[in-house]
Amino acid sequence: MDSLIYSLNATVPVFLIILLGYGLRQKGIVNENFVTVTNNLNFKVTLPIYLFCDMAKSNLRQEFQPKLVLYCVIVTTVMVFGLWFLARKFLKDKTMVGAFVQGCYRSSIAILGAAFITNIYGSAGLVPQVLLGCVPFFNIYAVLLLTVESPDHSFGKGDLLQAVKKVLTNPLLIGILAGVVVSALGIPLPAVLNKSLTTVGSIASPQALLCIGAGFEGRKALAKLKPTAVIAFVKLMVLPGIFLPIAIALGFRDQALATLLIMLGAPTTATSYVMAKNMGADEVLTSSAVVATTLLSAFSITFWIFLFRQLGYL
Repeated sequence: MDSLIYSLNATVPVFLIILLGYGLRQKGIVNENFVTVTNNLNFKVTLPIYLFCDMAKSNLRQEFQPKLVLYCVIVTTVMVFGLWFLARKFLKDKTMVGAFVQGCYRSSIAILGAAFITNIYGSAGLVPQVLLGCVPFFNIYAVLLLTVESPDHSFGKGDLLQAVKKVLTNPLLIGILAGVVVSALGIPLPAVLNKSLTTVGSIASPQALLCIGAGFEGRKALAKLKPTAVIAFVKLMVLPGIFLPIAIALGFRDQALATLLIMLGAPTTATSYVMAKNMGADEVLTSSAVVATTLLSAFSITFWIFLFRQLGYL
């Protein structure tokens, strides 16, 4: 019962805010334009500031975990190329390959990761370090994958340069790296600036969760139901089921394990839909994957937290 209460306390508040966003959209209090503008604000301003503040306040000399970052890099690489190989081998409709693989591996860890870990531990904790190990490769591999699998485009040097540019200009990574510099050099932030940044950053998680709910379109999950169901199962159950036991065997516990759980088991990020649409991939399958994994993750994440809490790893 203690493990069940712990897992529900970790997940229910997050999904209640998502549900609130959905209700506000249904009542017409917010609209699609609100979701678009707010998501843009969150991605470019509030979330980078939140991650910057959390990293800047940490003691990197004592808290930095290179083993964790390296594990994220390796897991992301293995996931992408393993799924890519299997999708090319078993998917009958080859036009789905890019969208299918991206739907399986790309997690909304930047948004949900910060929200979940803050809800459990009181701060973003190790989320910025995990982001360093996965987000650059999420983006690079997505561009590579969608370009190679696009039926009307051949991969070239320019595409690789474009992928690298997107990574280097990613606001989340800029915020994290700026926080790393401040922490590593021991640069003190003036009290006025620190309080202002903390206040702005504090709205990132609730704002993002409201937008997830407000942008939720359940009917799209009915499109291409079979591949969508496979993506959801792989994303929420198979990948955590493979890589989390390995993480436990390597000694990751508590906050590190919880953050890896969100990296692996969080729903497919909505960014994948934008990328799929702009690069000629299957946007319908991608949107279906985003909706289905977001809906089902309420149950799967609760299950994983309950399981690992019961086993004494959280």
